[in-house]
Amino acid sequence: MIIKVLGPGCPRCKQTEQFVKEAVAEAGVDAQVEKVTDIMEIAGYGVFGTPAVVVDGKVKSVGKIPTKEEIKTWIEK
Repeated sequence: MIIKVLGPGCPRCKQTEQFVKEAVAEAGVDAQVEKVTDIMEIAGYGVFGTPAVVVDGKVKSVGKIPTKEEIKTWIEK
């Protein structure tokens, strides 16, 4: 599983990345967490608000900080 946190590096983006990493650890799933800061790559997902979270190529959240509980629903099988 590949999880991408899209954002330029603002505090909200950093908080989202932290929540994603904590949710992955708590759920015990095998996932690679990547931070994407390139604006053109972010736009390639059709995302124009950050932070955004993409799980295996599917945009799950845009423009808000998701809760760890929300993130877990996206990554638990």
